[in-house]
Amino acid sequence: MDYKKAGVDIEAGYKSVELMKKHVKETLRPEVLGGLGGFSGAFSLDAIKNMEHPVLLSGTDGVGTKLKLAMVLDRHDTIGIDCVAMCVNDVACAGGEPLFFLDSIACGKNYPEKIATIVKGVAEGCKMAGAALVGGETAEHPDMMPEDDYDIAGFAVGVVEQKDLITGENIKPGDTLVAIASSGVHSNGFSLVRKVFDMSAESLNTYYEELGATLGEALLTPTRIYVKAMKSVKEAGVTVKGCSHITGGGFYENIPRMLPEGINAHVELGSYEVPAVFKLLQKKGGIADQMMYNTYNMGIGMLLAVDPADARSTVEAIEAAGEKAWIAGTCVAGEKGVTLC
Repeated sequence: MDYKKAGVDIEAGYKSVELMKKHVKETLRPEVLGGLGGFSGAFSLDAIKNMEHPVLLSGTDGVGTKLKLAMVLDRHDTIGIDCVAMCVNDVACAGGEPLFFLDSIACGKNYPEKIATIVKGVAEGCKMAGAALVGGETAEHPDMMPEDDYDIAGFAVGVVEQKDLITGENIKPGDTLVAIASSGVHSNGFSLVRKVFDMSAESLNTYYEELGATLGEALLTPTRIYVKAMKSVKEAGVTVKGCSHITGGGFYENIPRMLPEGINAHVELGSYEVPAVFKLLQKKGGIADQMMYNTYNMGIGMLLAVDPADARSTVEAIEAAGEKAWIAGTCVAGEKGVTLC
């Protein structure tokens, strides 16, 4: 008896590391010390030592049951982007710059090429966010997971000057809401998606005219990474008073998280574009409006609160970073929460 016969292939692990090294190297920042393979990732703080009051930010998340679609279609090149996005967007939401990222992949069996493809996506997401991929873990879990199954989670660390922290505490009535477009479902609500649509290869490979793509292509579209957009807004001289990363829980859970007591966010539903995938999902599933907005981002990946005088320049800065943006509503005095109007 040996470890391989017990279900863990050490040699496959070595091969996975070799295959992913080139992707990891593409993400490295000057602050990264050492190379891939150490027991910990080393990151120099020289770049932030001159900050007045540096505050470290962190975010951790996974991709959820969106992974099931990737497994059915045997397409694993974008899942890593989703994992990075879910973490670094939370850091950016607080006004921070992501510094480095780590991932953890658990699998039933280590197929080195598949693992390398997943990590390639992680590296791509890190490059989009300007974060270094400083380490990770790949663990085989025989007898706990089917051989073809895997799960991925990530962890990001960022930094921000304390004075630049986005807390929402200064939002006041009359402030403008600016929406940044999502790319679709992102990485939340897929348990409901999987109940509405058949998760067979045939179903996911069905082309829908309204989507301009197959169902699988539309649903696997990776989560947008908003780091560059938020940096562009900051460089434009705009003070973002509040920011909501709209993930699980949709509008009703996430938008109030950026609001102080006594402020209600009025989101104008006709002010922005709802992606076709949500319309198809709602129609096929017979899902009520309230449930859709309580589960999905419905086309808004991030919502910012800014001074009305900064609204137009905020939109322009976001669009200069390659994202779509709209003026989507206003803040009013009232019970803390969100009103769709």
